[in-house]
Amino acid sequence: MKRSVWLNLLFSIAAVVPIALLAFIGYFIVALMGGFRFYAPLSAVVAAGLCAYIIAAIFDWFEPRTRGIAFASFLGLCLLATGGYEINKAYVNSLAEVSEQEVSLEQYQPFHAESKAAVLDQPASYQITDTVLPRLDGATALYPLYSAFVQAVYPEDKYDPYDFEGSPVVCSSTSYAYKRLISGETDIIFTATPSLAQEKEAKLAGRELVLTPIGREAFVFFVNKRNPVNSLSTEQIMDIYSGGLTNWKEAGGRNDRIRAFQRDEGSGSQSMLQKIMQDRTLMQPPSEDVMGLMSGIISRTSNYRNYKNAIGFSFLYYASQMNSSDELKLLAIDGIEPNRENISSGAYPYTVNFYAVTTGTPSPKQQEFLDWIVSPEGQELVAKTGYVPVN
Repeated sequence: MKRSVWLNLLFSIAAVVPIALLAFIGYFIVALMGGFRFYAPLSAVVAAGLCAYIIAAIFDWFEPRTRGIAFASFLGLCLLATGGYEINKAYVNSLAEVSEQEVSLEQYQPFHAESKAAVLDQPASYQITDTVLPRLDGATALYPLYSAFVQAVYPEDKYDPYDFEGSPVVCSSTSYAYKRLISGETDIIFTATPSLAQEKEAKLAGRELVLTPIGREAFVFFVNKRNPVNSLSTEQIMDIYSGGLTNWKEAGGRNDRIRAFQRDEGSGSQSMLQKIMQDRTLMQPPSEDVMGLMSGIISRTSNYRNYKNAIGFSFLYYASQMNSSDELKLLAIDGIEPNRENISSGAYPYTVNFYAVTTGTPSPKQQEFLDWIVSPEGQELVAKTGYVPVN
């Protein structure tokens, strides 16, 4: 006997509601696991398709064979989409990435048995013996250097770079190091020059940032090693990052759009890019969506991925030693290579100082430490680490 429409409707609701509820819960579980860009929407689509199939079956719409073929085709398309997504994901993951998250700081930790931190040929003539030690923080790229300073003059201890509550020597990145210095949570930070926003933040807090130059470094641009472009002019760099130059063909390369990556706001390298752009407005950087537990889906600046048409930037030491890749090629700027000789002479256009930064007048003990850093022993560690001494 044929069921009434109302009974079919009741059966449909009874079938669809649990599926919808499970799909709703599954959507957020998958999203929190990092699949919100594809698998979360896919789960919703599959649930909708299943509901449509069940409703069609309950109301006996279309022939059973037709319904079966339609649903099987739908599932086949979902599987094809999943396969295409996974293939593309595997390709993207295979590309070299330049990201601070890729570097393990433990390999440079002072006093660690297998530490890569540079050492002096002789014990340092200056030693810190106080129980209250200068608290240090800084940029990821400079951690190997100030770790070497600590290993040379601090009393031996663990100095976990991630223990922000218990260790006097940590590494939180440029942006957080400036915040911690301004708030009084640390005494000396090792970074590139502050951004305008960081200078403003210090001024609003009534703090004066005092910069002591301790070494020199190159700000570099890199591309995929298969990119035929080997050099860009300073004008072309500004054109690329302002959105005026959009195709590699215009710079002597292939006919392919330029994928220009940037870094997080407040990072040392992003602050440097802003300075070399002068009065040019930066284009919007490539971004990616991430799921936060409390904040939902948020957008963040994408890390550099070594696509064939990509260009990115960093400081030389970080790009060539801490996070190096044979798949990257450093570009000459105005025909000048970013090598040690050109950094030392200042011939490379984007040669910059890096600093030990304090707020206000350093204490006598802090000043002694700063004086030692710019002494021949401290500068020897600058050179042995891989940077160019300032003296």
